[in-house]
Amino acid sequence: MPSTLPPLDDGSGPSRDPRGGSRRDRRLRWLVVPAIVLIAIILVRAFLISPYAIPTGSMEPTLQVGDRILVSRLASPQDLERGDVIVFDASAAFHLDEGTPGLLRRVMDTVGSVVGEGADTDYVKRLIGLPGDRVRCCAVHGRITVNGAAVDEPYLYPGDAPSTTTFDVTLPADRYWVMGDHRSVSADSRSHLGAPGGGMIPGEDVIGQVWVRYWPPDRVGTLTPVPLSAIPRNGQ
Repeated sequence: MPSTLPPLDDGSGPSRDPRGGSRRDRRLRWLVVPAIVLIAIILVRAFLISPYAIPTGSMEPTLQVGDRILVSRLASPQDLERGDVIVFDASAAFHLDEGTPGLLRRVMDTVGSVVGEGADTDYVKRLIGLPGDRVRCCAVHGRITVNGAAVDEPYLYPGDAPSTTTFDVTLPADRYWVMGDHRSVSADSRSHLGAPGGGMIPGEDVIGQVWVRYWPPDRVGTLTPVPLSAIPRNGQ
């Protein structure tokens, strides 16, 4: 009986890589793997830990321009304490109207968020007042008081006064008072006293608590919270 020969390869089928699999399959793998990694980074950033770069000197000397930090999203605003350093979305509380971003801008913000370049409206400040607190400035020796107790602030920029702006605010439920450590250059809650909301930060706008500085190498380490002096909570 005549033997049956296999059909000749006329080149119409998918080309084969000598290491196994078609070249098309290998190209797909090169696309799928980075996509999976990118999605994982975005999910981690959205729900667990977010990287940020410090763009201004408003938190000096604690955080300096160019420092890179990781922010924990695990704690709820109710878990925060006075003296914690937080990141929050200031667009609503500080009335930073940037209009509706276009598609290109949204793509750039997404890419920037992956590498630690947060949105321009993401601010980093120190938490001074919690819901129910009465925060005033200035008491004897120019110090800030919370619920009538003067607080020590060892983190202040050398030579800065606790505040050159006088204020007396009582925070309603789910509102927070924030200030930068470099008080003389910080645009914080004090800068919006006369605006709707009075510069108070809604809990829903708190992104997370600053956890660790991972750059530069000589400043790597956790950001140890600096609790304010023993203060009666909510005026009690």
